[in-house]
Amino acid sequence: MIIGLLTAVAASACYGTGSVLQAVGSRKSARQEAAKASTTGVTQHGGPSLSSTAKAAVTWEFMVGTVLDFIGFGLGALAARLLPLFLSQTVISANLVITAVLSIKLLGIRLSRAEWGSISVVCAALVLLATAAGPEGSGHTPIATHWWLLAAAVVLIGGGTLIVRLMGSRAAILAGLLSGLGFGALGVGVRVLNGADPFHLPTLLADPALYAILVAGLGGMYLHTVALQIGSVNGATAALVVGETVVPGILGVVWLGDASRPGFAWVAVLGFVVAVAGAVAVAWFGEPEPSEQAGPGKEHGTDTQPGTDTEHAGAGTAAGTEAGTGTDAGPSAHSLAASPKR
Repeated sequence: MIIGLLTAVAASACYGTGSVLQAVGSRKSARQEAAKASTTGVTQHGGPSLSSTAKAAVTWEFMVGTVLDFIGFGLGALAARLLPLFLSQTVISANLVITAVLSIKLLGIRLSRAEWGSISVVCAALVLLATAAGPEGSGHTPIATHWWLLAAAVVLIGGGTLIVRLMGSRAAILAGLLSGLGFGALGVGVRVLNGADPFHLPTLLADPALYAILVAGLGGMYLHTVALQIGSVNGATAALVVGETVVPGILGVVWLGDASRPGFAWVAVLGFVVAVAGAVAVAWFGEPEPSEQAGPGKEHGTDTQPGTDTEHAGAGTAAGTEAGTGTDAGPSAHSLAASPKR
């Protein structure tokens, strides 16, 4: 249990640090597209194009963040094998707390009392979960369920990506939810994967769960990048946390046999609900006030252009100047403090 918890915390730290760096890279790419007044950086619906997302992915900040993501993925996969999913996924999703704290140093953001209070609530809830968690289930499931998991991952990521592209700049919340569900499916896939323990390569390659992991993981990363590019992520962060924790947590208990310690079921339920609520609160209170989005940017010391629409300053919008509106053609400074990855 202790090794599993330490592994999950390390994965959370990697993901949280990676989120800040990837957000910086996404914003840089979006500003460059806006400075060029590029029409190729957005789709006809106002969302970022594939080329714009690809340019965000080749900034050095984004690449370093991606390396940390892969390290976090490996640690998170190990944690999913060592802990009940309702505990491992919740600890990993607490990376938004790490992101918020790191944003103070890396992005020069000051957290409000409400944000600090929400962070404290999440930490207290994690203590409750760790206290109540019992042994993880076996993870042994019929191979047919692995095929169902792969089919669900393909439909979720493929269909979700199409819908997000059609919705364009209005899809921040949906992109966050779909990326969270993708990361949740990844956690479930790791848990049921055959051929991992003990390691047996032919069995591993023959398991549909392996390909569900790849589809869900890569698709989740893409959708998360889109959410970072679109602009305001109020609600998108909360949706990601819910998708990543609630669904796999329930599947772990109902399908995989995860359980709490005898007599501690109510503590586990309380800790789970409070942790998710606290994570949503961190995301909610981290969103800038409308006056911060529309008014002159004090943090950057410059004024907005008259008539500039900053609410959805997505990649490639002509209004997405580098003026200090708090959006910088991407997530606002405060919303970056509450934009977790996984």
